[in-house]
Amino acid sequence: MNLLKALAAVSSLTLLSRILAFVRDVLIARIFGAGMATDAFFVAFKLPNLLRRMFAEGAFSQAFVPIFGEYKSRKGQEETKLLVDHVTTLLALILFIITLIGIIAAPILVYISAPGFVTEPDKFALTVQLLRITSPYIFFISLVAVAAGILNTYSKFWVPAFAPVLLNLCFIAAALWLAPYCDPPILAMGWAVFIGGAVQLAFQIPFLRKIGMLPTWRFNLKDAGVWRIIKQMGPALFGVSIAQISLIINTIFASFLVAGSVSWLYYADRLMEFPSGLLGAALGTILLPSLSKHHADNSTEEYSRLLDWGLRLVFMLTLPAALALGMIAVPLLATMFQHGAFTAHDVLMTRNALVGYSIGLIGLIAVKVLAPGFYARQNIKTPVKIGVATLVFTQLMNLAFVGWLQHAGLALAIGLGACFNSVLLFYFLRKHDIYRPEPGWGKFFFKLCVALLALGLTLWFGMGSEQHWLTSHGWTRILHLSWLVLLGVAVYFAVLFLLGFRLRDFAKRGAN
Repeated sequence: MNLLKALAAVSSLTLLSRILAFVRDVLIARIFGAGMATDAFFVAFKLPNLLRRMFAEGAFSQAFVPIFGEYKSRKGQEETKLLVDHVTTLLALILFIITLIGIIAAPILVYISAPGFVTEPDKFALTVQLLRITSPYIFFISLVAVAAGILNTYSKFWVPAFAPVLLNLCFIAAALWLAPYCDPPILAMGWAVFIGGAVQLAFQIPFLRKIGMLPTWRFNLKDAGVWRIIKQMGPALFGVSIAQISLIINTIFASFLVAGSVSWLYYADRLMEFPSGLLGAALGTILLPSLSKHHADNSTEEYSRLLDWGLRLVFMLTLPAALALGMIAVPLLATMFQHGAFTAHDVLMTRNALVGYSIGLIGLIAVKVLAPGFYARQNIKTPVKIGVATLVFTQLMNLAFVGWLQHAGLALAIGLGACFNSVLLFYFLRKHDIYRPEPGWGKFFFKLCVALLALGLTLWFGMGSEQHWLTSHGWTRILHLSWLVLLGVAVYFAVLFLLGFRLRDFAKRGAN
């Protein structure tokens, strides 16, 4: 399996998903703007989404994939299938209970996560209503994550990568056709979340059946593999929770700031999700199964080389993305979101948050490569300890920045916290002799700096004034942004090519 081709395939489907996500967000911005209704929806969607990241894609995947990969490598199909059945049955029961709690305790959850909404009864009530609609999403999407872990281990990367496309199509359909029939219209977004989760799960079922891994109902708490996963999930859940606690605290802070702050952070985060998903999530997805296989085979040299390969890709692709997001934030936001109820003021406020996030983009994506270096070895305690230190650091940054930078300070704190996290992960991978850098990093960084300088100058002279972007309209913005982005990409990679970079140099075979 060529990991570069797998990365390209996953990234391409992620790109499609992100494009549809931007269409979705443009529609939400145009139809609902940035105010009470969108603040309520984003908080209501953030809670089940947060549980998804913590419970399913976070703790469960970190605990399940390495052990499942071990079963696949060392044990037969029958034992591996039994593990899937027992784990999925137990998980489904737990998820059903969590979903019921989310529906029943919605007012308490909203009070905890957005206490600033209490002073606005209508806003609070709307958030509660939306949360009750979106709560079942955690049930569906967590089972989607189980299916994704299985399919990725079998190198069926494209199927889980395509699933989010279906969620975004549900959002778009709901915004265009369902919203006029809902009162208030924002409820349509809540139902889009519910339907999107169910559709993503249904889509993956035929592919699980094809590889003989479609789960069946078998409840057995005596399965040794299940208990190994549960034991790993404990520290993993704590570790992932630490990262998500920062996001909850940010929402709490933002709920006390001026109306629109939650939405400005959301739209900035959506742009950050573009490079984070294209590279960070894609790399994490393809690396973990191969790292787990190398660990099971005791291939320490290949394990280290794979981490080195991932880190070089991170720096080569993330640094230009971070530079571009910071420099052309206004052109991007104005072109994509300044329509209808989303004003020039909203663009500038969102720009401030985006610049704060962009400073930490390299950390956000590097974590996706460095953390699997521990998870694949079934070592979750080290990332957990680092996560605790990161939480403390992030909240100190919040206190330092929020008073004078407002919502942008919250974004900056998240970004700096991610950089702090990645630095500590790197330090301990080196300290434990898990990762040994390959030769040539000095020349690699020098060439990147030259290419980044060329990119920065291109964007600076090609962008023009921010006022131009705030006052121009339609195709003028679209055409200007299109050629600016294409020119920037061409200049950056042309400089790298002239400095000796070749695509074949980054080809990498994964473990089979």
